[in-house]
Amino acid sequence: MFSVLSYGRLVARAVLGGLSQTDPRAGGGGGGGGGDYGLVTAGCGFGKDFRKGLLKKGACYGDDACFVARHRSADVLGVADGVGGWRDYGVDPSQFSGTLMRTCERLVKEGRFVPSNPIGILTTSYCELLQNKVPLLGSSTACIVVLDRSSHRLHTANLGDSGFLVVRGGEVVHRSDEQQHYFNTPFQLSIAPPEAEGVVLSDSPDAADSTSFDVQLGDIILTATDGLFDNMPDYMILQELKKLKNSNYESIQQTARSIAEQAHELAYDPNYMSPFAQFACDNGLNVRGGKPDDITVLLSIVAEYTD
Repeated sequence: MFSVLSYGRLVARAVLGGLSQTDPRAGGGGGGGGGDYGLVTAGCGFGKDFRKGLLKKGACYGDDACFVARHRSADVLGVADGVGGWRDYGVDPSQFSGTLMRTCERLVKEGRFVPSNPIGILTTSYCELLQNKVPLLGSSTACIVVLDRSSHRLHTANLGDSGFLVVRGGEVVHRSDEQQHYFNTPFQLSIAPPEAEGVVLSDSPDAADSTSFDVQLGDIILTATDGLFDNMPDYMILQELKKLKNSNYESIQQTARSIAEQAHELAYDPNYMSPFAQFACDNGLNVRGGKPDDITVLLSIVAEYTD
């Protein structure tokens, strides 16, 4: 597990595995406002099995990866889940997801993006990976969330079974749609060796589900990989989010940790009927228990932005 926050009296800095973001000061919850908005974000995660408790370079939990970045026009964050099957072919799945997220982060910091087009961030990042002189093999899901500060609109792109929730007044008001080709086979970006092209499942960034909607001060945005959603239904997540009483950084960090820890515990409970097990049963499989998996949680609150 990894989750660290350090902050000063006026301006906070969230630190995610060497990945830093200067956060806006905590604002009042609820209501509208004429000024710019920003995201106050904390993160926590677990790598499964032998990777438990190890944080790889570049904010990776096992084969998951994430980033939080800021530009003058927007706050941007993302999660990605490397496809573990590549390990059977001698490929480290975390290299693809980690490089994809680091590339997205760099593009945002360089201002090479349009806030209203998060698919564009994915597309440009994926194209850079395709053009690497040394081939980077692997596959990954991806979810990108962009808050346009001045318009107060959230723009999202989700490819696969990672995703996000937006919670307001204790209820889910927006939720990403899961994209699956068939059971346990999500949409994914892929780079395969030449001899396997056309055989390895690969989707275009344009296939990502894209949404745009207004947010309000105090809205809670939870972005996570499927290790969370496969083990915790929405009602359990909402119960944990009730513990979040304000937008100070310590409270957000504690809640993110609590959610990730509960998902991790449920993942190894053989008697628990997890959302993944229920989905498997719906597909004719006799499955029970949690789903051991890497878990990445980014928890954000929409607050008034102060430079």
